[in-house]
Amino acid sequence: MQALRISNATRILAEEQDEYHALAILDEEIGGVNHMTSVWEPTPAELQQLIDGGAVRLTILGTAHPPIMLTTQAPHPCE
Repeated sequence: MQALRISNATRILAEEQDEYHALAILDEEIGGVNHMTSVWEPTPAELQQLIDGGAVRLTILGTAHPPIMLTTQAPHPCE
């Protein structure tokens, strides 16, 4: 998956950490709950795996699993 620049990003995570890829996120408060949202796009090979019945895999680094939400987003026209 390739991280995309989310519209109205509020900060960039790992921007100064060479061992990681920088990740643009949007910080929001929704219903009193803090959200950090990033947008990802499957590579052509990953997209074909999904079309062929594959699944999305989520990996969390560490030993504690934070609450997460995994959704899809409609395509956006190029900006």
